[in-house]
Amino acid sequence: MQVLIAVTHLLGAGHLSRALTLARAFVAAGHSVTVVSGGMPVAQFDSAGIDLWQLPALRSDGVNFTRLLTPQGAVADVDYLATRQREMRRAVIELRPDIVISELFPFGRRVLRGEFLGLLNAARGLAPRPVILASIRDILAPPSKPEKAQSSEQTILDFYDGVLVHSDPASTPLEQSWPVTDALNAMLHYTGYVAPTPSGPHADHAGEGEVLVSAGGGSVGQNLFQSAVAAARLSGDLKWRILVGGADPVDQIKRLQKQAGDADVTVEAARPDFRKMLYHAAVSVSMCGYNTALDLMQAGTPALFIPFDEGGEVEQTLRAQSLSHLAGFRMCRAADLTPQRLLAEVTELVKTRRGKPAEIQFDGAAQAVRIAVEMARARAC
Repeated sequence: MQVLIAVTHLLGAGHLSRALTLARAFVAAGHSVTVVSGGMPVAQFDSAGIDLWQLPALRSDGVNFTRLLTPQGAVADVDYLATRQREMRRAVIELRPDIVISELFPFGRRVLRGEFLGLLNAARGLAPRPVILASIRDILAPPSKPEKAQSSEQTILDFYDGVLVHSDPASTPLEQSWPVTDALNAMLHYTGYVAPTPSGPHADHAGEGEVLVSAGGGSVGQNLFQSAVAAARLSGDLKWRILVGGADPVDQIKRLQKQAGDADVTVEAARPDFRKMLYHAAVSVSMCGYNTALDLMQAGTPALFIPFDEGGEVEQTLRAQSLSHLAGFRMCRAADLTPQRLLAEVTELVKTRRGKPAEIQFDGAAQAVRIAVEMARARAC
């Protein structure tokens, strides 16, 4: 079958990472997959075997998700957005997919509603009509107004065949972060968590015994990195490594290296072997995005979460709170983060024995493929 997955990440890169994991599961099952990506390219992400259809890229103005910028930092004007809409529709018409999946929309990315509606209308106009599904993570940003939830639900009822919820309803039901009516509940298909196959240890034992500080593949985490450098300067017997994401992290790396001085800290760009390094790290210090949390649970790495909460964001805080009961996981709010607090937390976590991988279902990608393909086959009958 031909599968189209549409995703736009605007700040962090977790949405694209999860979409690619889902795409790889479809490819492994023998299907052809095109990921239509509207965010900034992320060089360290593996898209082998997947057709990547890159739209003219967008990013948010920090946590202001209503102000969209081009890669050059200019405000995306009407013509720029119209080009994206045309490309989105062209992808649908040329590929004629059997399955269409929109990542996050319509529960988020409402600022891009026009292009997603173009995608949905183009898909609905195909003969035969493809199965249309939404793909969402475990915890969403709660709607600020009831009308937003109502609008999202109406879009689901008008266009979609179902919603793939990538979590376990026993531990993290969707209603923990989003109002779920009876009508919406009937559309939900819980898949379990979407995680790639555990990477296993690093062949070179990279990260051995280190405090591994990361903030995903996007251009976020500056305060975390600065606090980590300052904490490294206070500690005499800990080895630190900071992985800086973003499309062009060179200047930030230079600033952090200068701030570090002679402290035992390595500062470098985010690495594609990060997941393997977690198996050797003494402690991980990170935000609490969906993908990072799953990587840590799989590796059993003691971890300190500093959830991203700028601009009123609550998704990562809710996730960190829900995971804090697991052995070896601790949380510190960003407002409480100081170099001294960071060092104290890390010092305690270093004493923690590495945990076994959590007893959680990580095969959500394979389950999502099964659900989507069964729906498509049933429609073809």
